[in-house]
Amino acid sequence: MPQIAQIAETYSSQIFWLLVTFGFVFFVIGLGMVPKVQGTADARDAKISGDLDAAKAAFARADEAEADYRIRDAESRTAAQAVMAKAKGEAAKSSETKLAAADADVASKIAAAEARIQAASIAALAEIETVAADAARDMVARISGVEASDEAARNAVKAALAHG
Repeated sequence: MPQIAQIAETYSSQIFWLLVTFGFVFFVIGLGMVPKVQGTADARDAKISGDLDAAKAAFARADEAEADYRIRDAESRTAAQAVMAKAKGEAAKSSETKLAAADADVASKIAAAEARIQAASIAALAEIETVAADAARDMVARISGVEASDEAARNAVKAALAHG
């Protein structure tokens, strides 16, 4: 059969071109393109690694900045509390001073008012004695028809007020 005799020639030619094609593909793709792709992948990996290292360094700096911020914040709060305590103390002293001055002013006004009340009471008592003495003289004069002296009427009223 002639087809069987051609198999060796046909296959040898196909195997040759197969090897040429695979050789061409190996050299073009395997030795030409793959190193470029591998270089790009390595560069990408290196960039990612560098970016991760930079991010870690930035994160560490951020942690340090946050720690510094917290320390400054605590110091500021302490200083603010000290200022507030000092202000409260000064305000309390000022209030105490003003309150003492107001108390002294009120006490002097109360003492003056009590003195006026005492004077008014003494004046009213004297007026009552005078009115009572006049009323007693008039009553004695109407009842008994005897004119009593002012001195006797006053003495009688004083004795009655002291007794009663």
